[in-house]
Amino acid sequence: MKTLRDAKIGETVKVVKLHGEGAVKRRIMDMGITKHTEIYIRKVAPLGDPIEVTVRNYELSLRKADAEMVEVE
Repeated sequence: MKTLRDAKIGETVKVVKLHGEGAVKRRIMDMGITKHTEIYIRKVAPLGDPIEVTVRNYELSLRKADAEMVEVE
């Protein structure tokens, strides 16, 4: 299983499944990260947290913990 955290800079990935429960999953979905959405990995901070991505034509920063809940292909 590959997660958003495992994706490399410059890679475009597609969301397969969202893990997590309740408010955390809802927050990720509210940011526009839903099943079948394409995500472009823009930057990763030196220590890996946060990850800057482009989703639905806007820029978004995600914590490592949130990125691990997004399964991609």
